[in-house]
Amino acid sequence: MQSADTKVKQRILVLGAGELGLAVLQGLASRATESISISVLLRQTNVHDASVEKQQALRAIGALGVTIETADVTEASVQELAAVLQRFDTVISCVGFSAGRGTQRKLTEAALMAGVKRYVPWQFGVDYDLIGRGSPQDLFDEQLDVRDLLRAQSRTEWVIISTGMFTSFLFEPAFGVVDLVAGRVSALGSFDTEVTVTTPQDIGALTAAIVLHSPRFVDQVVYIAGDTLTYGALGDVVERVIGRKVERRVLGVQQLLTDLAQHSDDNLLKYRAVFAMGRGVAWDMEQTFNAQHRLPVTRAESWAQANLPCG
Repeated sequence: MQSADTKVKQRILVLGAGELGLAVLQGLASRATESISISVLLRQTNVHDASVEKQQALRAIGALGVTIETADVTEASVQELAAVLQRFDTVISCVGFSAGRGTQRKLTEAALMAGVKRYVPWQFGVDYDLIGRGSPQDLFDEQLDVRDLLRAQSRTEWVIISTGMFTSFLFEPAFGVVDLVAGRVSALGSFDTEVTVTTPQDIGALTAAIVLHSPRFVDQVVYIAGDTLTYGALGDVVERVIGRKVERRVLGVQQLLTDLAQHSDDNLLKYRAVFAMGRGVAWDMEQTFNAQHRLPVTRAESWAQANLPCG
């Protein structure tokens, strides 16, 4: 880490203002000083979208004092994106997999071509280095391509923020771990397998704290976590919150890989298989940035109390 120059105005650009992007913008705005300017990159169509949801998001952005830039990261070329990014010192990508295959590489190439001083790629998830290439979730290989691009150069500093799974996704019925209708909790791998989860709101606040930290983080992976727990502990959490016992079952790695072989395009099955393997999907809370700096986070049980029907 090296000291940040606080005398020069830092121009920060956030790519995207979905759930995570808006949380990052809020986190940055809450810590902003006169030496920081914050902008967000949105599609032109989103800026002029008359839907209630889009207009609410735009009002929220405006209330934060954030400047809006426009470009379509899917349609624009690397050169076109670089022309936008080159006006900023720090670029934080909150554009996820939904933007399509190749987007993570394209944005990284644009940031490097632009020569931005610091780039925070969209790696808000698992430890892709530990998972490695060829995992059941083939999208993850592109995340390793991004790391390779960043590590192969020295002109642009980079910071990767590993967050684990979104807390809400762990409880999402479609994910197949917590099923309140069936009264069941399904462990991926085993009941001793661990998973790290963090809420988007905490990711936003902690990302801002990491980006604005002095001395600054340079060319490294920073870990954060709202909670790290086993699937057995998750079952206990669900039972305490809903006030009744749940059925517990194990979805083993081999079973999940067999299911995936029969339904090779099922994205949720890909995720389940990766998390069942238990490698690179959980880390000790004590090693996290938030624990070391005693920053508050939402634990899984607190999230469940606020969002699940209590018994």
